Amino acid sequence: MRIVIAEDDSLLREGLALLLRAEGLDVVATTDNPADFLAAVDEHEPDTAVVDVRMPPTHTDEGIVAAVEARRRRPGLAVLVLSAYVEQAFATDLLGSGSARLGYLLKERVGRVTEFMEALNRVAGGGTAIDPEVVAQLLTRTRADSGLERLSPRERDVLALMAEGLGNGAIAERLVVTDGAVHKHIRSIFAKLDLAPDDSADRRVTAVLRYLEEARR
Repeated sequence: MRIVIAEDDSLLREGLALLLRAEGLDVVATTDNPADFLAAVDEHEPDTAVVDVRMPPTHTDEGIVAAVEARRRRPGLAVLVLSAYVEQAFATDLLGSGSARLGYLLKERVGRVTEFMEALNRVAGGGTAIDPEVVAQLLTRTRADSGLERLSPRERDVLALMAEGLGNGAIAERLVVTDGAVHKHIRSIFAKLDLAPDDSADRRVTAVLRYLEEARR
């Protein structure tokens, strides 16, 4: 895995590079601003980018804008965005163009090496990784008429873990239930959200995106 890091905090940037290299990954460039990040993407053609949301010059959404541009220049680039705080609009805006190979984590997860590496590998492998705290806050904002109010508490738990990017086996392990029980809950979620049984993979993505979209309205 060839990785470019874009983070203006020098301590975190170098710490990330050391961590990833210790895990046997190839960090091909580290940058502290959006322009250098995009130049590094063009030059090194990485598989994955780790990008801070807030970067110079205004420290608002430069990281998100640069991540979107990087994926435009290099389709298929996996991007894991880091943020110091839960910024729901940035999370859902980033995912709005498609959730494959995208992740959004709070920076505090970096210190939890196992969780961070699991998220990075999931995103690099084509999946999605959304910080549990972001998911939790989105869940509290869902509208009463979104269709999600039909879900049982356990089904909402399952959908929240789906939104984090977990597969059925990982959901079963997290909730301490069987794979069969998770499969049953997911079938029920699809039914309650009126998602036709044409393609279960597409329905899974649709359910998660509806969840995220409704949460930001």
